Amino acid sequence: MTGKAPTLQYERSFLSEGHRFLAGCDEVGRGALAGPVSVGLVVVDITAAKGLRGVRDSKLLSPAEREALVPRIRRWAIAYGVGHAEASEIDEHGLMAALRLAGNRAWERVRLTVRPDAVILDGNHNWLAPVAQASLFDDAPRQEMSCDAPVHTRIKADLQCLSVAAASVLAKVERDAMMISMAGDHPGYGWDVNKGYATAGHRAAIDGLGASNQHRITWRLGSTAGLRMPPLEIGG
Repeated sequence: MTGKAPTLQYERSFLSEGHRFLAGCDEVGRGALAGPVSVGLVVVDITAAKGLRGVRDSKLLSPAEREALVPRIRRWAIAYGVGHAEASEIDEHGLMAALRLAGNRAWERVRLTVRPDAVILDGNHNWLAPVAQASLFDDAPRQEMSCDAPVHTRIKADLQCLSVAAASVLAKVERDAMMISMAGDHPGYGWDVNKGYATAGHRAAIDGLGASNQHRITWRLGSTAGLRMPPLEIGG
């Protein structure tokens, strides 16, 4: 395990605004060629929450470390949820809209327990509940329940904010399990190892086998294809 441990310092700064329930939010699978994008939400009561030893951004942990943390995170959190948007939804609606779908599916699960007062979102773009750019999502499916809490973006929140790091762990473990399960139905792509990311072996398998129904067919898939693809975030 490497890197400085994330804390609740930023989350607790929201106490001055009268907030109590803070949700950390992070995504995984953005840079994969196959499988869903997945979004985790972890809600903490910042008036009572304590630190949680061992939690880091999911990319800094081994699979065994992540899996061991899941039950501890679930006990620690006031509420949690993971939502997914399938490859076909990414192709149909675009990556940002698919992230919003996945994030709001996680939001629906969290809202069964508590409504967060605010959300801390990793990164610099509010894809969870955009207001100014709502027109970008006009073609996305409408959801009965969507995030209506203030969303605060923060670069490197997954490294600094404990709730966000915890959300990344839950999302990563759940998505990895999905990819391992799908690998049995789609042998040859190595999803049990590469989890759908753009490794050389995965691209070579697509060259030989073609794309499956779990691939993002609007992306550059094989080693020689030329369609657009978002920047890779291997392991994220």
